[in-house]
Amino acid sequence: MQAAPRRKPIVELNLIPLIDVSLILVIIFMVLTPILIHSQLTVKLPKAVSGTPPDSADTVNVQIDRRGNVTIDGAAVKWPNVERELVLRVPKAARKTVLVQADKSVAVEKVVAVMDISKRLGVGKLGLGVTAEDR
Repeated sequence: MQAAPRRKPIVELNLIPLIDVSLILVIIFMVLTPILIHSQLTVKLPKAVSGTPPDSADTVNVQIDRRGNVTIDGAAVKWPNVERELVLRVPKAARKTVLVQADKSVAVEKVVAVMDISKRLGVGKLGLGVTAEDR
């Protein structure tokens, strides 16, 4: 009698589940990153007695936090790229408003720099963001 032929074990590694899991993780991180960045930005605005809420359709919001990080309409921007980003977001400058919202501990030079860039671009209105003062 002859012995049954021995089968070799199948030693293939199935990579498709690994690729699926890694792509799902990439998608999750892509979705969560903007949310996490926006929630970490805290700006303590100075208080004022008078102030009107801006019209959001024609307003470009520039926020500067206490560490000097800049966001333009919710997107984080590095200081050297602030002017380029404002040029992209203010195509019809005469009708746009730039609202600078800086933390009260930010150096005045940074606020003035953003205001100077905005005026060079010819924005229609330029404002400073404040919170309402409690009476």
